[in-house]
Amino acid sequence: MSYKNLEIWQAARSLVIDIHKMTLKNLPRFELYEEGGQIRKSSKSVKSTIVEGYGRRKYQQDYIRFLTYAIASNDETIDHLENLFETGSLKDSQLYESLHGRAEILGKKLDNFIQKIEQDLAATK
Repeated sequence: MSYKNLEIWQAARSLVIDIHKMTLKNLPRFELYEEGGQIRKSSKSVKSTIVEGYGRRKYQQDYIRFLTYAIASNDETIDHLENLFETGSLKDSQLYESLHGRAEILGKKLDNFIQKIEQDLAATK
């Protein structure tokens, strides 16, 4: 099995790609390096942190810790997205709703995944 088989990684990857495209196509030029850069970094961090945690999966507490970091980066991504929309830099409400909804779902999936690992960990004790 590979981290690429994880539903959470696949969702994070898809979100990274679409957020990257959004920042290039839908934001004013001045936002490309301001908030646009921040949201690209935070969304990529979600995906990369899932991968790093997966590499430590034999150490369950480390795995949980990295998945928790991924949730924090996902929350940061949602905050940047909300900032872009609320300031009018991202004007496409349909795109905003789609990205925001997907990020919210990813956060829930990450949380559920952590709960499953914690249950498995408790069952082995």
